[in-house]
Amino acid sequence: MTSPTPAQLGFRMPAEWEPHEATWIAWPYNHEDWPGKFAPTPWVYSEIVRVLSRHEKSVVVVVADGAMKRAAAKVLEKAGVNLERVRFFKAATDRVWLRDSGPTFVVRDGAPSGVEGEPAGPVAMVNWKFNAWAKYDNYHEDRRLGRRIAEETGLHRWAPRVEIDGAPRRVVLEGGSIDVNGRGTLLTTEECLLSDVQERNPGLDRAGYERVFAENLGVSNVVWLGRGVHGDDTHGHVDDIARFVDARTVVAVVEPNVDDPNHEPLQDNLRRLREARDQDGEPLRVVELPMPAPVTFEGDVLPASYANFYIADGVVIVPTFNDPNDRVALNTLAELFPGRSIVGIHCVDLVLGLGTLHCLSQQQPAEPTGG
Repeated sequence: MTSPTPAQLGFRMPAEWEPHEATWIAWPYNHEDWPGKFAPTPWVYSEIVRVLSRHEKSVVVVVADGAMKRAAAKVLEKAGVNLERVRFFKAATDRVWLRDSGPTFVVRDGAPSGVEGEPAGPVAMVNWKFNAWAKYDNYHEDRRLGRRIAEETGLHRWAPRVEIDGAPRRVVLEGGSIDVNGRGTLLTTEECLLSDVQERNPGLDRAGYERVFAENLGVSNVVWLGRGVHGDDTHGHVDDIARFVDARTVVAVVEPNVDDPNHEPLQDNLRRLREARDQDGEPLRVVELPMPAPVTFEGDVLPASYANFYIADGVVIVPTFNDPNDRVALNTLAELFPGRSIVGIHCVDLVLGLGTLHCLSQQQPAEPTGG
């Protein structure tokens, strides 16, 4: 018999603004990810942890071993972090982008259904297969991370599979490729999931992905955008272009300069969002976010985007780039999150690693009230 899916047991992927039990990050150590600019990176992380630890119940910092734990704790202490709000979890990683290598946490709002073998608790994990964005070879520690987090937390872990060409295969998916409103609607991009470039799941089509989202995340409505931002190493992650900020409102980045390579694809995404509907058939409210001026290093354009913010309990941390549009982005998000502090984190150095705040974080939701 086929085991029941998370959705059949009442589980769903909650919105990022729903209450958290913890935020997970991994301490940076790989100098090759920030070639020539690694030195500032631990200090950027210390500022992230300092801000988050003032609001979250716990910040879990993944470290490879005791030596890395001691080094990280020393930096965090110097930066004024309250280490009583920080937990260290020992697990090797290849890179620090836990949004993609970590699991997707799901919650159940009601009581257990009584099905044999179902999770006892209201929080569980969907552990996608990770293959380093179908681009890199060194991901063997990262692909084990979901199992290790399940062992640490004691949470039930699903490892979704689909049948392609008559054979069952683990589903490859990164957290940065999806964004949800917690009510049944999900944003993603055709460039990331349907292109034959950096193809995650050869043979899995649009309808197949929508079944995966329905069965594992409780999603009934998928809004497909087109392309991601120029310089995006992931080939189209949605968390650099459009994000839910409440159940009906999406922020979308735009580039007014018609000569900029981001102009046309971002206008196309904006059009799609304005034509889209939520799970109840209602139109979305779409709010525009600017793009910073192109951030480059040694001639390469980096994926700098204000949409890569992270929503934590009581605070939203937003990447900033020493750009006049920093203020516009922060003010826009402040209006959209009146109950949270809006804190800018300087990311000109961090983005050389080809990601910023949302890419490096993963929220563990709290148990739903009454769950």
